[in-house]
Amino acid sequence: MAHPHDGNLAAFNARPRAEAVADLLTCCASPAFAEEVAARRPYGDLDDLLDTAARAVRDLGWDEVLRALSAHPRIGERPAGEGRQAAWSRQEQSGVPDALRAALADANRAYERRFGHVYLACATGLTGAQLLARLEERLANDEESEREVVRAELAAIARLRLAKLLKEEGA
Repeated sequence: MAHPHDGNLAAFNARPRAEAVADLLTCCASPAFAEEVAARRPYGDLDDLLDTAARAVRDLGWDEVLRALSAHPRIGERPAGEGRQAAWSRQEQSGVPDALRAALADANRAYERRFGHVYLACATGLTGAQLLARLEERLANDEESEREVVRAELAAIARLRLAKLLKEEGA
């Protein structure tokens, strides 16, 4: 049975490499990720694309992970800008009420002091309270464990954003 995004996947597979890479960078801001996923086209189905993207994120060197993190706003901050990434971040963080923003800001600062980078969580479907609780739990992680959590969260975000990309017109 045909998947509703099969036409968009075919268009993605057929895109010039530079355009595919540019689109992929809106899903994960690591050039190594975007190049890897673009290079593996064509994809037979959406699951193949999403699984490849998740593996590509998990295989990134830490410098590339940090590069990708630099494109993510702090959880609880209202992302600025008009681009696709900013719009997606606003949507993904829609469960964060204003009342929790100060607590998240404090916890974000503690996290950044501890690990040296922004706290990243796949916020889709989570409440502000859940995001704060996860942040506080992750403060207890050692560096290596936290890096694995960050990669998993980044992979989840890339998968979600790729699925959104294929739903958009012209993808």
